[in-house]
Amino acid sequence: MAGQDSELSELIARVVLRDRQAFLDLYSASAPKLFAITLRLLKDRAEAEDVLQEVFVKIWNNADRYLPDVASPAAWLNAVARNAAIDRLRARRPAARSEGLDAAERLADPGPGPEAEAILRSEGRRIETCMEELPSDRAEAVRRAYVEGESYLELAERYAVPLNTMRSWLRRSLIQLRACLSA
Repeated sequence: MAGQDSELSELIARVVLRDRQAFLDLYSASAPKLFAITLRLLKDRAEAEDVLQEVFVKIWNNADRYLPDVASPAAWLNAVARNAAIDRLRARRPAARSEGLDAAERLADPGPGPEAEAILRSEGRRIETCMEELPSDRAEAVRRAYVEGESYLELAERYAVPLNTMRSWLRRSLIQLRACLSA
């Protein structure tokens, strides 16, 4: 895992210098996973492919923004892909036309109201409480898989367990979380 991180870091550093071969190598190493992230969020193959192209344009133009002290290269790449897909989802929403809207509607905060925020915070606490019931390595694996986007193979390598064991860990952890959350 550390070898892959150092390789990705080196490729990103070379992309900053406009090394086209490094960019191609970075694409080869990371495109499948980044495509999976965009496809999972957008649920449309053609749109995910378009966003993936945008992601690599952003990486080419903004590779100098990667800070190795802040995040792993894989986490940074995943975040670029996730943010691009989320931007695309937001762009899907029809834009509100200001014609015909009164001043109160134009000034209204589009975010969730106090009641919705309280519910979200409550749900977040419930999830954290349920996560604490999992063994710490299982909880960390769930976070890495479903929040950071690590693959089963990456997690199996990280925890030095067979791939099928990692799949079982995650499956059982999700079942336990579902049971806890529905209780």
